[in-house]
Amino acid sequence: MVPTMVLVADDSRDAHRREALHGLAEAVAERGEAPVEAAFGSPDEVGAAIRAVPGPKVVVPAFVAGGDVASAHLLSRLGLGGLENSCQTSPLGAVPSIVADLATRLSEAGGDHDDGVILAADGTTGAEERQVVMDVARMLSRRLSSPVQVGYLRTWAPSVSDAVERLRRSGHDRVSVAAWRLVDGPDFDLLRGFEVTTITEPLWPSDLVVDTLLAQHRAAKGRLS
Repeated sequence: MVPTMVLVADDSRDAHRREALHGLAEAVAERGEAPVEAAFGSPDEVGAAIRAVPGPKVVVPAFVAGGDVASAHLLSRLGLGGLENSCQTSPLGAVPSIVADLATRLSEAGGDHDDGVILAADGTTGAEERQVVMDVARMLSRRLSSPVQVGYLRTWAPSVSDAVERLRRSGHDRVSVAAWRLVDGPDFDLLRGFEVTTITEPLWPSDLVVDTLLAQHRAAKGRLS
């Protein structure tokens, strides 16, 4: 029996974000590799949705590590450790193909080789997620052959605003922002409020995101058998 993939995220902040998350769930389901259920909402709603799924299940975060504080907090409050016949994957992280796609998006958005570059993350309380963000920044820097600074919107320092100011002081008239975000939503409104040259679109939609989520599901199946 193929375990059900249960995609988990907080979708309470914005209707456009909610639509994007459900679109992602539909795209994964359309591949036909595994049954897919969307568990989006508050912790109580998500917990109830997960427990309502019969049979074996793999809980898969529908967000990137360090890129969605609300969803990371939601996941930490679910208490899934005692749930039988289930396992959980980590949020999407420093996957080479996804970082390469982020570099391509930066170029397509109008970024230039001489731009100062910021990887804009959300932040959370976990050191593991912070390490993922730093790994992504290093991988992106190698891909661009240019330094990449990290800026956070919440929780951690330096802030995106601090990173922009630092680049301006170092002589960069052009500043490009690589948004470490899976889907669109209110965070992009905050990013668009900064005086920067260009900002990338969210990582989804992209076939690479669907491929990676399904790869996580395949890897997790072995832990259930």
